[in-house]
Amino acid sequence: MDLNLDTLKREILDYLESRDLAVFRSTPGTLEDPQMVLWDTEHYPDYRMFLDTAIKTGVKMILFATREFEAGDIDDLLGQVEDLSIDRDQQRDYQTRLRKLRIYEGVTCSLELAFNHDSILYMYELQPDWYEEFLVAEDDIASAMAEDDPDEGESLGGYYSKN
Repeated sequence: MDLNLDTLKREILDYLESRDLAVFRSTPGTLEDPQMVLWDTEHYPDYRMFLDTAIKTGVKMILFATREFEAGDIDDLLGQVEDLSIDRDQQRDYQTRLRKLRIYEGVTCSLELAFNHDSILYMYELQPDWYEEFLVAEDDIASAMAEDDPDEGESLGGYYSKN
């Protein structure tokens, strides 16, 4: 679903304040925990249900993080596309898809809410469809780069960031 997360983040912050919950502003994409449970935003997209669950468990602090889509996100991938050993049509396809996403520069592309209860991190995450498309392209390009240079992935110790 294509969401306007800029409007939604203001709405959520107002809701949190109205419920007298403390807001801890965390960094997006850093909530990685083996004891993490994701909220089913596909079937239950209403953030109020998630926050009401937190309130009913006695939580007083919510982790809140958003991320804006930056020109550098696209520029980095365009640079990687130029380095790929793929035919010109594939290269143009990636370039066209990525350039179309420039209209979203400065727009919120990720919103995360989370709370800790009994040593388990409960998380609510939303991303608009256009950003999901970007992430798919990013994964495809990373896979193609790994095929071009199998040793490149090892230089980072097998880890890379999606942010």
